[in-house]
Amino acid sequence: MFYTFFLRSFRLLLLPFSILFWLVLYFRSLLYQKKWLRSATFGIPLITVGNLAVGGTGKSPLIEYLIELLQYNYQLATLSRGYRRRTKGYAFAKPEVTALEIGDEPLMLYRKFPNVAVAVGEERLLAIPELLHDFPSTEVILLDDAFQHRAIQAGFTILLTEHANLFSRDFYLPTGDLRDLKSRYKEADVIIVTKCDPALSGDQQKSIIDELKPGTTQKVFFTKLNYGVPYHLITKKQIQFKDNTEVLLVTGISNPTPLKKWVEHHSAYYRQLQFRDHHIFTAEDLKEILLEFKKINTENGILLTTEKDAVRLEKFEKTIQELPFYVIPVCHEFMFDQKTEFDDCVINFITNFRRSS
Repeated sequence: MFYTFFLRSFRLLLLPFSILFWLVLYFRSLLYQKKWLRSATFGIPLITVGNLAVGGTGKSPLIEYLIELLQYNYQLATLSRGYRRRTKGYAFAKPEVTALEIGDEPLMLYRKFPNVAVAVGEERLLAIPELLHDFPSTEVILLDDAFQHRAIQAGFTILLTEHANLFSRDFYLPTGDLRDLKSRYKEADVIIVTKCDPALSGDQQKSIIDELKPGTTQKVFFTKLNYGVPYHLITKKQIQFKDNTEVLLVTGISNPTPLKKWVEHHSAYYRQLQFRDHHIFTAEDLKEILLEFKKINTENGILLTTEKDAVRLEKFEKTIQELPFYVIPVCHEFMFDQKTEFDDCVINFITNFRRSS
């Protein structure tokens, strides 16, 4: 409690910097509005998934959702920055590629969806032509975390905002978490409130929609996180939690709170080792993990991590294959029977785009 209070108090002291940051964002937006800076368009359906704030709103699981929705009818490609990779510029995933080369999230997508072209590039405007050159059969490109990249004008934009930290209640960095103007939410085609309480009521849903003030053509959807069956990091063998299962949770993601709540509910006891988002695990980290694992009842204990963290831990295969080290998948589940409506929005955009091309 004291740490949280101190952190919030410290961030309030940074308010002058937040105002300065807002001014920078405002004038940048003005340059685009006056057409002094221009956005490029491409003759291919571009679907952007992004947010206004820093931190985890569930962009990667939504990209996975879109892939599963579209992969059997369209040749897909994904393009992201490849955060915390050791390389620069454009690159695409191929056999034997590592997280250090393209980033953990792109590698995770490549492993799960080998028939999808997975590319990275800081400058999306430059990367898209290279992607289309390398994968000329591409029919739809999914842009991960590209809402703030205004040099590209996407055809369909999905804006995510976390239920526990709605953009309407947030403030600008560094006092708050916003990295773009609040008013830019009006440019999204779809707004998704993510990581909702499964018990969210219809009245609460309506209250949030009223607060977000969507435009007449904007649709607001609600999702909750759905955790799947854990599988071994190396062997992929699945496991079911038992009443006496004890867990050491190892995470390097921006917001592990929902996962911690899930583990707490499904295990007899748990401990957590939390690393920074996209942390590159070292041999010393592995030693620390093993030491922490010894502090729980290892007879009934398991190590548990996320799919994004797993691709950064698999380099320790020789050690991990002998350990009960498991990975838990996660996905979005639409609430209030909204799944079909959302799917139709995406598919109709692609269909109409292709008809008009």
